[in-house]
Amino acid sequence: MRLSNQSSGRQSLTLRLTLLFATVSTSVLLLLGLLIGALAERHFVEQDHDLLSGKLELIAHLLAQVRTPGELNDLPRRLDDALIGHHDLAVLLLAPDGAALFATPDAEFPAALLKTGSAEPSAHPTAWKDGAGRQFRGMALHARTGIENAPPALAAVATNISHHQHFMGSFRTTLWSVVGLAALATGLLGWVAARRGLAPLQAIRQGAAGITARRLDYRLPLGAVPAELAELAETLNAMLARLESSFQRLSDFSSDLAHELRTPVSNLLTQTQVTLSRSRDAEEYREVLASNAEELERMARMIADMLFLAQSENGLIIPEREPIDLAAEVGELFEFYEALAEEKRIALSREGQGLVTGDRIMLRRAISNLLSNAIRHTPPAGWIRARLGTAVDGRISLSIANAGTPIPAEHLPRLFDRFFRADASRRRASDGAGLGLAITRSILAAHGGEVRASAMADANVFEMILPAAESARPSAPGR
Repeated sequence: MRLSNQSSGRQSLTLRLTLLFATVSTSVLLLLGLLIGALAERHFVEQDHDLLSGKLELIAHLLAQVRTPGELNDLPRRLDDALIGHHDLAVLLLAPDGAALFATPDAEFPAALLKTGSAEPSAHPTAWKDGAGRQFRGMALHARTGIENAPPALAAVATNISHHQHFMGSFRTTLWSVVGLAALATGLLGWVAARRGLAPLQAIRQGAAGITARRLDYRLPLGAVPAELAELAETLNAMLARLESSFQRLSDFSSDLAHELRTPVSNLLTQTQVTLSRSRDAEEYREVLASNAEELERMARMIADMLFLAQSENGLIIPEREPIDLAAEVGELFEFYEALAEEKRIALSREGQGLVTGDRIMLRRAISNLLSNAIRHTPPAGWIRARLGTAVDGRISLSIANAGTPIPAEHLPRLFDRFFRADASRRRASDGAGLGLAITRSILAAHGGEVRASAMADANVFEMILPAAESARPSAPGR
């Protein structure tokens, strides 16, 4: 129920992109519509301003030609002749004494406009609505006559802008209708574009849905995805490669573990059944129990080693921290393996010094694993050399080289895998379970170090790299 609720609460990426695209395109269209409307309105205002300014200049010119009161009385006739054909134009001319010399029928001029008249035409016409609901835009001007010492006359001109307003109303209706339809169209096109743009994601989803434990080798085709998804596809492919490798290692480990445990369990079962097939004396039973104890100890060691590796891989191994003299540890282990080395006439030698910080027991176990491995694979009358020194990066290096047949290069990367043996013929002859080198790598990793193997012409070398102890590190300059 919780999963279904979460799924229903999530929005589709296609829907999000569609809404975003529609919102952005609609906003742009709205701004464009507002700009076009404002420019159209400004054009009409400028057009009316030019018309009104021209008529005021005409009236001012006619007034300037008046020289006598008689000519002033004859001015309305001249204005009628000059204004023929301008049906939407309203004119009001007041004589210097305030008497109306000329007035267009039904023309209503606001008092505020008549009070603002000046010697020059105003840059901003005044708009108003008369009693009949008609809309006008007008200007007023004080113009002097040619009569000497006469006060200026007042001329007011207005044009009916109802047809302009009607056009702007139709224009805005058409514009917003187009904007609305364009918004719907861009939303639909955005949805189509988002669907097509996200098609590679659907292909990735379908490919990932087909991945199973038997099909971990599938990889996303990088050439079929756009550049924006290339990094995601590469990351998923890398994840699939890690999963395939981990699953293969797990499968190999399960198979190897079953194989390793099957032999001692089979030996125990067979020997027990044979012993129980007839009556035996106490000494024979004691021998059987001793043999069974050896097999059980071997299984116990194997189980303990596997538990150690499992804890190490999950970060549960936390080593103690104490100063450790690796040269002294190697020397003590040489004494421990001295009898075994003498039996095979193997010469042991060491050189160099190295001080590290770590868990003494765990590091001794790692060194012991390498030494026991070296003794096991060194031919009689061979040699083993332990060399301590400082690596290139300033860490402490402990290399253990032993004479013998070089390990093939193809086996070197897998030497530290669990249950891996480079020589399959030694699988049953060896007392070990094939976990020593894997445990060594885990111990080194827990200490922040590493272990690696290499082969020379007549020898094999295993090298441990560990961080140097604080007291062994060189001081920084100036300290």
